[in-house]
Amino acid sequence: MAHLPSRRRLALAVPVVLSLTASLGFLPTAASAAPVKASATQAADAGTLAYVVNTKANHSTIRKVKQAVAEAGGTVVATYDRIGVLVVHSANPDFGPRIRAVRGVQSAGATRTAPLSAAGTTDEGAAQVLTKAEAAKIEKASDAAGQSEPLEADQWDLRAIGADKAAAINPGSKKVTVAVIDTGVDDTHPDLAPNFSASQSANCVGGVADTTPGAWRPYNPTEDYHGTHVAGEIAAARNGIGVAGVAPGVKVAGIKVSDPKDGLFYPENVVCAFVFAADHGVEVTNNSYYVDPWLYNCMDDPDQKAIVDAVNRAQLYAQKKGTINVASAGNSNHDLDSDALVDASSPDDATPVERTIDPHECFDVPTQLPGVVTVSATGVKGTKSYYSSYGLGVVDVAAPGGDKYQIPDTPSANGRVLSTLPNNAYGFLQGTSMASPHVAGVAALLKSTHPHASPAQLQALLKLQADSTACPTEPYDGDGNGVVDATCVGGKRLNGFFGHGVVNALRAVK
Repeated sequence: MAHLPSRRRLALAVPVVLSLTASLGFLPTAASAAPVKASATQAADAGTLAYVVNTKANHSTIRKVKQAVAEAGGTVVATYDRIGVLVVHSANPDFGPRIRAVRGVQSAGATRTAPLSAAGTTDEGAAQVLTKAEAAKIEKASDAAGQSEPLEADQWDLRAIGADKAAAINPGSKKVTVAVIDTGVDDTHPDLAPNFSASQSANCVGGVADTTPGAWRPYNPTEDYHGTHVAGEIAAARNGIGVAGVAPGVKVAGIKVSDPKDGLFYPENVVCAFVFAADHGVEVTNNSYYVDPWLYNCMDDPDQKAIVDAVNRAQLYAQKKGTINVASAGNSNHDLDSDALVDASSPDDATPVERTIDPHECFDVPTQLPGVVTVSATGVKGTKSYYSSYGLGVVDVAAPGGDKYQIPDTPSANGRVLSTLPNNAYGFLQGTSMASPHVAGVAALLKSTHPHASPAQLQALLKLQADSTACPTEPYDGDGNGVVDATCVGGKRLNGFFGHGVVNALRAVK
């Protein structure tokens, strides 16, 4: 997850704990929100907005709320009655206040600040694609080292967490599936096809699951490569082709949630994804993103509160169904345990307005939701990646996410993470987006080893098997420019940079 001007927070591409109650309907309303925000009412004047409406999860209440939605000028697009969440479209500029006044509605708000518009694609930049010459150099080194995959010599990240050795003991069970909630997955890639689960894949854009064959694939393979890269990090097969994943024996599914026009991850799409994953027997979800349009959602804003409420209900539903959710901590180099942070990127679907927020009351979703495993990123030297957000009591574990300033002793000398790209390609990316799938892969190995473990037990095991990593002894200067970039707080067994430590795949299978 990166924090870039265009909010391609998913990953830093190179050219080539929040304590919430079980139901957010009972969350406290006092919070520190932005003093200024884009008005959903003003945005609605220009067209139709999407909303989430959160109610009690009973049929009688939902039926009455549906009627009220229609009377307020809204159209119900999807109903998730088991968690009491409705996805609604409305062009009525007063829809939000009207529906929030309806009896039985616990929270409701717009999921974006700009009106819905026709689908299209947007330029996300280009990954650093591996050339034939570079691949040949890596293949020669892999062969000399006796590695099973042609490009494995460049996968310093696997060796950093013992995933190469773990694969020889237990590559993971075919009974375990990791769903990549992302920009779509190219299941035709030769490294992903052997492990891909089409029956557990869908397109959730718009808030309704589309399971038409291939609906989970990227809209534009050249631009929407992120989900395919993540999927390869988790479960690229050890089949003598390309790269290997952390858990090369488990299944991987794709649930597409990125908007085709702007590439953003709107709340209704993510709600759909968590519920779909839960209802289709997915054991692990990977979430290398934050829910748009707000980097942080403040509880004293009705729209932002409704977003947290809806997504939290969905991810808690998944946990109750046996799914562990893993998420990236973010690429803003923010201390998520600080008293105040400056957010200059929200809302990212319109004109951002700089605001100061308290991360204890304004939440990065889904990574700060209860029960979600929050992951920070490290480079090849084992230190925090220069971009990675952090925070004592927020970060659970750390994992390799890549760092261009930390150079590995590999054929490419590239400090980023090598994985699969659409159209049978491979390339390098860095970000907490790349760290999270390493943890999701280790969680899948743990689930394979302990098939009856609950999500809470799996999270405890993730922390237990992690390599304790102390705060740096010298002031932290991630980019080497002579300026202290972050301060690590805590001891060796628990601190803000690494949480309980860097995950260890070898320990997971032992």
